[in-house]
Amino acid sequence: MGIRGVVLCVLAVVLQSCTIAEVRADNDEKPILYKDASQPVAVRVSDLYGRMTLDEKIGQMTQIEITVSNESSVSKYYIGSVLSGGGSVPATNATVHQWTNMTDYVQRLALKTRLGIPEIYGIDAVHGHNNVYGATIFPHNIGLGCTRDPALLERIGSATALEVRATGIPYVFAPCIAVCRDPRWGRCYESYSEDPEVVRSMTTIIDGLQGRSPADREGPYVQNSRKVAACAKHFVGDGGTTNGIDENNTVIDYDGLVNIHMKAYPDAIAKGVSTVMASYSSWNGIKMHANRFLLTDVLKGQLGFKGFIISDWQAVERITDPPGVNYTLATYLALNAGVDMVMVPYNYTDFISVVKNLVAAKQIPMSRIEDAVKRILRVKFETGLFEKPYADESLRSFLGAPSHRALAREAVRKSLVLLKNGKGSQSLLPLNKNATKILIVGAHADDLGLQCGGWTITWQGQAGNNITKGTTILKGIKQSVSANSKVVHLAKPRTGAAKNKGYEYAIVVVGEEPYAEMYGDNMNLTLSSSYQELIKDTCSYVKCVVVMVSGRPLVVEPIVSHMDAFVAAWLPGTEGAGVADMLFGRYDFQGKLSRTWFKRVDQLPMNVGDQNYDPLYPFGFGLKMGLNDR
Repeated sequence: MGIRGVVLCVLAVVLQSCTIAEVRADNDEKPILYKDASQPVAVRVSDLYGRMTLDEKIGQMTQIEITVSNESSVSKYYIGSVLSGGGSVPATNATVHQWTNMTDYVQRLALKTRLGIPEIYGIDAVHGHNNVYGATIFPHNIGLGCTRDPALLERIGSATALEVRATGIPYVFAPCIAVCRDPRWGRCYESYSEDPEVVRSMTTIIDGLQGRSPADREGPYVQNSRKVAACAKHFVGDGGTTNGIDENNTVIDYDGLVNIHMKAYPDAIAKGVSTVMASYSSWNGIKMHANRFLLTDVLKGQLGFKGFIISDWQAVERITDPPGVNYTLATYLALNAGVDMVMVPYNYTDFISVVKNLVAAKQIPMSRIEDAVKRILRVKFETGLFEKPYADESLRSFLGAPSHRALAREAVRKSLVLLKNGKGSQSLLPLNKNATKILIVGAHADDLGLQCGGWTITWQGQAGNNITKGTTILKGIKQSVSANSKVVHLAKPRTGAAKNKGYEYAIVVVGEEPYAEMYGDNMNLTLSSSYQELIKDTCSYVKCVVVMVSGRPLVVEPIVSHMDAFVAAWLPGTEGAGVADMLFGRYDFQGKLSRTWFKRVDQLPMNVGDQNYDPLYPFGFGLKMGLNDR
């Protein structure tokens, strides 16, 4: 090599070294855009995603239960989300302080990781902050649908968001916008109505939970740190399964799926709902968690959903089609179908390992991982977690606040439906609050757990007055009547207990035991024989109003003739005084049936508009007492 060649070679090495040095300097000095709140969300998402390893990306797609959340799980595996399942609490009757200690602990673990990506902690808050002792528990959705009051739903969403944020939690698995077409389904009380238009109108609760999204904004939206990320669930068809069996098959053509079960989703997406939960159920034999057409082509494509799709609890493991499917194949099907975050909730190491292997084998393309992770990060930025990851102590007083309890009492009043009032032309309601002697019968009259139902403190709910704080129906009655009135409550009276005792009237409070998904499926829908006999016996000796506490209509045709008045109270929650408000005429009834009250179970499924529609009380039925006419 000549001198000229040597010079050129040396020059090239110098130039290359300079270029490498410049690149290194650029990398070292490159601004960390994802930590800059002034940057557009899209810029922050792109910057953060570009810095992540595969392990960090898969971690973001993983949601685990709080009971397995610790430094070796959250920090080591870069877990993106933690949840409290039904009844998963820091302690029995835990205080707000105990809740925030727990959520802040998990958040500190996440923020210690290399990139400091905060957790998005999720919880079921399906009728108020229902896992938390002392929270305001609102009526379940079946009752709220009877109000036909979208503005009320928005106010309930706002109150719920404040109580959830008070415990340091930024994400709720609500609202359920299923259209229940068969009351035998154990989750029917989570549905606002059998009518898709009523369900659609109730999506205003998303405005309350997240804040109102500007009309020109695309994608998920959470207004501020006093709001929460919401979850529209369960996509799609969960309320239309054969015989109302939970997690079963919904047999319907695509037009029917769109016009009935999908009706509320465009509105939810337009409101900027942050997440959508896939349904356990199948559509024409295909599990929703494995249905790429509906999750990706329809939900993300046609409907333009920009948030993330989350699986239901261990739902990926329940993918059993085709027969013999194993966990690896189930994970492959779910992620490629469009599920972005998987609620594991315990077996997270296996999930992470399976996903890594599938990516390495190119069975899950990196484009699918990118889509999932960017959607998750976008929701986290929208929710303000990077700026305010920890609980806000100034919100603690909102848990169970008097203003929220007053709102819940209003919701109870508006949800009650008067189905019968009097025999012949003589009305019984409103009741005389100055009566000398009043009989109250039935265990449901004085039991917070029974009147709240499932998804209250525990997953399936439970009877008892110690489960949380609130006002029973009996206590509300006692607060409403004259101080000179003698109120006698008999939870399980003997036969003839009302005979010749001088009672002016009786209030008979009956209903179902608490239940939730799976365990709530009921093919008979009959009131217990003891309650049927209680109604017949009491009403044979004294004028009586029957108040039914239930998550759905029950068979009452054989006994309704014994009643002087009949009120559907649904599952009113913690503010039982709202029931008393209506019985004594403080307000007139305004609730309208959100679902058809059938005569016999052999009529089911039967919904308004069906060809052989023959109900005991039709959809939309509801009497008034005529207080304004008096």
